[in-house]
Amino acid sequence: MTYAQDEVVDTVERLIEAFKKAEETNTWSWLADEFYHTDAVYDCQYGGVMPVVANGVDEIRATHYGRDMATGWEGWSFPYVGYAVNGNEIVTHWLNRGPSLRPDGTHYDTHGVSFITYGGNGKFIRQTDMFDIGHQMVLCDELDDAGLLSEQLKREWVEPMKARIAAAMAPKANAA
Repeated sequence: MTYAQDEVVDTVERLIEAFKKAEETNTWSWLADEFYHTDAVYDCQYGGVMPVVANGVDEIRATHYGRDMATGWEGWSFPYVGYAVNGNEIVTHWLNRGPSLRPDGTHYDTHGVSFITYGGNGKFIRQTDMFDIGHQMVLCDELDDAGLLSEQLKREWVEPMKARIAAAMAPKANAA
């Protein structure tokens, strides 16, 4: 079923406003119930080294808007740059924006995109997030050098992610 473009656009715009509210309060889990059908699927591949696939709103709440957003990301924002709608399909362009500004006044940020399928009743049925994990790691190093990366984020996300990337990139031993 194809939904009216106004309905799809309205939902995307509500999501953008909801992200602003979530950033202000650093509370994210409510987004799962507000914007996803009970059987929605949300995945992020994290550069192919740590796929996180949430099946259903409870898993979405626990992973993407729970564990992955709840701690360590304080001071970060995730502003939307724009979006496009084609029928029920949505592409959003957003930023992972670190805390504070660089000495030259520019933001610490990396770009990301989401591919979202609208499923009616103001909710999504599928979402896939993609961003360049290599650039994200470089950004986190830059923030760490500036004293702006939380120790918790470094310990629980950055260092394990770097280890996964290194392991994935290491030459594989030839089987005899």
